[in-house]
Amino acid sequence: MTTTVHFEVADGVATVRLDRPPMNALDIAMQDRLFELAAEAGRREDVRAVILYGGEKVFAAGADIKEMRAMDHAAMVQRSRGLQDAFTAIARIPKPVVAAVTGYALGGGCELALAADFRIAADTAKLGQPEILLGLIPGAGGTQRLARLIGPSRAKDLIFTGRQVTADEALTLGLVDRVVPAAEVYEAAHAWAARLAKGPAIALRAAKESVDAGLETDIDTGLTIERNWFAGLFATEDRERGMRSFVEDGPGRATFL
Repeated sequence: MTTTVHFEVADGVATVRLDRPPMNALDIAMQDRLFELAAEAGRREDVRAVILYGGEKVFAAGADIKEMRAMDHAAMVQRSRGLQDAFTAIARIPKPVVAAVTGYALGGGCELALAADFRIAADTAKLGQPEILLGLIPGAGGTQRLARLIGPSRAKDLIFTGRQVTADEALTLGLVDRVVPAAEVYEAAHAWAARLAKGPAIALRAAKESVDAGLETDIDTGLTIERNWFAGLFATEDRERGMRSFVEDGPGRATFL
């Protein structure tokens, strides 16, 4: 079977690259491969940050509609669970994840970008959740992650209408975090990931899990999660290195590799 998702690691940064021309339509094989690679990125010590990338022309234009059309209700129950599980596995990689969005990020493609911690988009990118135009709703986390990211009213606007937004509007909505020229998307994403790859890995994991888990619960439980991680970090070498550097060399000079 042709590999449709590639995985490359260099200098602490893993690039997960979709490769199913022409539009990187997400089929079951890609879904399963993303699930596998999320686990691999999480366990490998040489991976300290991750980039999601679809190539220079397109991020992902959505799920494979031809494949889905042939499925009955029972098959779609399994398919939706598999796609949600794959994207949740991406979201739960215990390391910083950035999506480098070029071209279209629609439907499942937009939902994959939502699973990242940070999104950098090309100035020519288009994003959206057009499932309603097929008589459907987002089924890979879009109703949940989009609403948490940009608020329920703005999420409902995109989901109810199925409209596509430009990179500039996506930035205004908070759907993406930076907009750069199309030719610079991957480089910008790599610079962000490479910077964090040099940081304290356990503290970065603690920060990510505290924020993400805290959003799913009440504030008292969130504060408990934060407190437990904060205290636990005092048992790490990175905390010792960071504090020693602060005292001896001044703030912001610690190295963690």
